[in-house]
Formats: sequence, structure tokens, C-alpha cells
Amino acid sequence: MWLLFLLLAWVAAVVSCVRVCRTAFAAGQALHRAADAPPDAGPAPDGADGGLTLYETAYLSGGPHRLADVVLVLMAQQRRLHLAHTGWATVVDPVGQDPVERAALTAIGPEGQRTIPAVRRALSSTDEVRGLADRLVRTGLAAPAAVRTGIGSAIRQVQGAALVVLLAAGAAYWMTPSGGAGLLPAWFALPLILTLGTWAIARADTPAYTDWATEAGAARLRHEHHVGRRRRPAPAPTPAGLTGLALHGPAVLADPGLRAALHSSGA
Repeated sequence: MWLLFLLLAWVAAVVSCVRVCRTAFAAGQALHRAADAPPDAGPAPDGADGGLTLYETAYLSGGPHRLADVVLVLMAQQRRLHLAHTGWATVVDPVGQDPVERAALTAIGPEGQRTIPAVRRALSSTDEVRGLADRLVRTGLAAPAAVRTGIGSAIRQVQGAALVVLLAAGAAYWMTPSGGAGLLPAWFALPLILTLGTWAIARADTPAYTDWATEAGAARLRHEHHVGRRRRPAPAPTPAGLTGLALHGPAVLADPGLRAALHSSGA
């Protein structure tokens, strides 16, 4: 009877590990295709001066939620939105100055007030944000969505397979008569080592596939950050703290009220 549990453990281990390998291979191919895209594959994601825009910097650093935080703080600093420390965004001036700002106002809704987490989710699915993401993917700076979701799902399957192996081993040990389970740990150790080893390797390589930016995008971010610090004229062309917010998230904001607003659940 314990052979059935061993077979189940091996099937779960092999299927999950093969899926991780195939997904990682497909992800690598997709990243190479994106990186090799010709320059005329779509509008270049560069600003007028040849560098990344603030929104593009935010997306490559932290995805659509980071971009949403940047546009909300930008509008709050210009007194066109009020961000309460309780996590609510309230419209003060319902006129957006660019497509992303107009999308943010639409995400807040006609009532002019909505929780910041809900605004993030709504803004992430707008055509404006998807269009910006598509442009960055076509130029090889952002990872395709299928790459990020596929590798994460495959890794979760390996984790589940390791749990299945442990449960199958426990069930086999429990059903085997006393004195006949001496070799059971060794038989089940093999699929367990396979799943845990694959999981460890996949975890080590995960950042290459689940970051928002590709290697080229990360290099562009580093270049923009260093060059911008050396050559940016005074006063800075973006409001205070927005570049740091785009690169590093809400923790770098000097205003404690804004930090509290962005970290709040809005409940």
C-alpha cells in the first residue's frame, strides 16, 4: 500500500519540477525576445531628454502600485488631491494634467473619494498604465506579465509538491505495519530532496524573473539615478521626494502624513 503513496510523491515532485524548468526556460526566452526588440517596435519609453520619465521610473522600480503612489503624491503636493493619514484620497481639483492623472481621477470615482488601496487597484488596470507597461516591455526594459506570474505560480506548485511528499510519507508510515517501515524515510527522501532542491534553486533565480524591470531596465534605473544626481539642475524638475518615492517607495517620504496615508489600508 505504501508504494501508492510513494508513486503519488514522485508524480507530484516530477511534475512540479518539470513545470518550473519549462516555465523558467520560457521566461528566459521571453526576456531575450523583449530585449532584442527593434527600436521601432513601439514608442520609446524615454522622456524628452532621453531619460526615463517619472512614471516609467516608478513602474520599473515597483510596478503599477508604485506608479499609483507617485501620481497620488504628485497631485497631493500640488493641492489637487488630499491624502488623509487614514488612507483615503479625496479630490480637490478634478482636472488631470496628463493621461495618468486623469486615469487616477477616474479610479477615485465620481464621488471624489476612495481608499488609496482601491485607487491603486483600479489605476493598475487602466489603459493608460497598461499602455505604459506595454511600451516598456517592447523596448526590453520591463518584464512581460506572463513571465512574472508564470514563474511565481510554478514555484508555488513546487512548494505544494514538497508538502504532498511529506504528507504521503506520513500516511505511508502510519499504514505500514510496525517493523516494516525501516526504509520508508529513504524512499521518500529522494522526491523530497528533488522538490526542496528545485525550490531553493528557483528561489535563488526568482528576482531575475519576478522583478518589474529586466536586467536592461535595472541598468537604466541605476544610470538614471546616478546621472540625475550629478547633472540635475536646481531646482529639481520634479516636486520634492517624488524621485525617491519612485525609486524606493513611501518609506523615503519626508512627510509623515503622506507615509501614513500610503501605508494605511484605508479601512
